[in-house]
Amino acid sequence: MDSLQFPAEPPSNDTVERDFTVGDVPGLRSPASDADRSSMFDVIIAGCGPTGATLAAELRLHDVRVLVLEKETEPASFVRIVGLHIRSLELMAMRGLLERILPHGRQRPAGGFFAAINKPAPKDLDSAYAYLLGIPQPVVEHLLEEHAIALGAQVRRGCAVAGFEQDDEGVTVELADGQQLRTRYLIGCDGGRSTVRKLLGVGFPGEPARNDTLMGEMQVGVSQEEIAATLNGIRETPLRFWLRPFGEGVYSVVVPAAGVGDRTQPPTLEDFQQQLRAVAGTDFGVHSPRWMSRFGDATRLADRYRVGRVLLAGDAAHIHPPIGGQGLNLGVQDAFNLGWKLAAQIRGWAPDTLLDTYQAERHPVAEDVLDNTRAQTELLSAEPGPQAVRRLLTELMDFDEVNRHLIEKITAIGVRYDFGEGPGLLGRRLRDIDLKQGHLYGLLHRGRGLLLDRTERLTAGGWSDRVDYLADPTADLDVPCVLLRPDGHVAWIGDDQQDLDGHLSRWFGRPAN
Repeated sequence: MDSLQFPAEPPSNDTVERDFTVGDVPGLRSPASDADRSSMFDVIIAGCGPTGATLAAELRLHDVRVLVLEKETEPASFVRIVGLHIRSLELMAMRGLLERILPHGRQRPAGGFFAAINKPAPKDLDSAYAYLLGIPQPVVEHLLEEHAIALGAQVRRGCAVAGFEQDDEGVTVELADGQQLRTRYLIGCDGGRSTVRKLLGVGFPGEPARNDTLMGEMQVGVSQEEIAATLNGIRETPLRFWLRPFGEGVYSVVVPAAGVGDRTQPPTLEDFQQQLRAVAGTDFGVHSPRWMSRFGDATRLADRYRVGRVLLAGDAAHIHPPIGGQGLNLGVQDAFNLGWKLAAQIRGWAPDTLLDTYQAERHPVAEDVLDNTRAQTELLSAEPGPQAVRRLLTELMDFDEVNRHLIEKITAIGVRYDFGEGPGLLGRRLRDIDLKQGHLYGLLHRGRGLLLDRTERLTAGGWSDRVDYLADPTADLDVPCVLLRPDGHVAWIGDDQQDLDGHLSRWFGRPAN
């Protein structure tokens, strides 16, 4: 696979940071010595999955010195297909990544996601990327990791975090081999069983798994016609059961895992054969699996996303059933929200409360995802009550407003952060609109803010080192001017310079001069 090619600038040595007061954060030790500080990383990220790799790249756009620690020595070899939803595709386009990712995936309509209720996507979704991109997980992880490395991030494999202690000036991270590293911030992107979260003592409340499901990709030994005839002959087909062709004799197989082995152990082909026979009366001659996994419907959300200089993102902060395909997307979107804010803190221009907005904005989004996956899981139950609700919702989704609301929820284009009172666009992401210079997202590759001015009267002034400016009276907007954050969300709408300056200060700190 070709590596992504990006200009890689060496890490800056002039990184600065605002004073940080630990206060009553537990488990602290004495500040680091001068020798420690000289070799200190700005950020260490535990975990080089999609969330960790994305976060590393976002930080490197701002010359933050980043080390990513991955406990696995090699990337995952199994080929599991994951889906990038509309909002994630938009974010990839904002960084110039989408054109590299698209050739490796398969586009499909943006419909039928909610509880697998087969409804077409609403017409005229507010995005230039209104589709799902199915892509092998190892491929997207490779592309994101290569992107981060090309921008200057260091990645060390076979390195597991075993402990850490934080103080007023940084975090001492201990690896499993006894080595110690110093960093200003530590980010746990190390999955649902996060070591960082556990060591941090952050609660992870929610519900344990009630139902387990086997999922895999494998070849079958019978014809498509025989599969269809068998499935049609099953009187009560469980909703957590299907065989769907991928081509070349390979099928996606999903079947309930009730009564199969130990959930702490990976499933075997025999487990799939046993469950297929129990549900369908035949194992369809399945063989030669590409990959096999087992997942439950456990649903949990971290109490806090930050304790002092240690933060959580991705599955380390939230887990939920994979229905709707939101997990990877939610983690990547965490990274885009956190990256520029943490970089601003390290570079020294962050407003005092900017880093706190990471939890304030992303925790409610995760709560909403957990709730919608809970609802979808209930609708997959074979019990009469949930099935009655499913039939009713299926009828309601014939109304465009209902279908659109659910699709916007699943694909995250309906997310609106609470920036206070204002027009409906405030706090929302802005679609990739047409400009005289091309398209909006092409101006966001550097991860900076953007002032888009249709009046040609405003200026970014003393914030021009952090905020780009474009005067374009032809921009496809129905408001005079917008201020975009680096994650593409609208931070201000208006046409008054004094009002704008106040919002520039709110999001981008004090002016440089």
